[in-house]
Amino acid sequence: MASVFTRIINGEIPAHRLAEDDRFLAFLDVSPLAEGHTLVIPKQETDYFFSLDDQLLGDLMVFAKRLVPALEQACPCLRVGVMVVGVEVPHAHVHLIPMPKAAVMNVAGPKLSPTAEELAATAGRIRSFL
Repeated sequence: MASVFTRIINGEIPAHRLAEDDRFLAFLDVSPLAEGHTLVIPKQETDYFFSLDDQLLGDLMVFAKRLVPALEQACPCLRVGVMVVGVEVPHAHVHLIPMPKAAVMNVAGPKLSPTAEELAATAGRIRSFL
């Protein structure tokens, strides 16, 4: 069965897409730790992040890095944190999280509950800086 991320890639589930090419997709997390919390995924469905081949892994990080200046401009923060957890969805992915404070990087901590309109506004702001 396809992962929820593969279903997003295929357009079966809506997402606030920020950037995309033939191999990668970046979109807003619907249960963010902070405004602008972005997930970056390879379109190739691979369960474990460290099972990605070296070239794809490196290219994924380069793709993710290109989003950081836009996230910093759209969501003022101390810096953008990077996290690989990999247990919540069986599809390799990277979290990019604008950090107004360091405590934001606690995945067990409270999450925001933005409306679809708030997510759309955040996505639009980030895309405007890409």
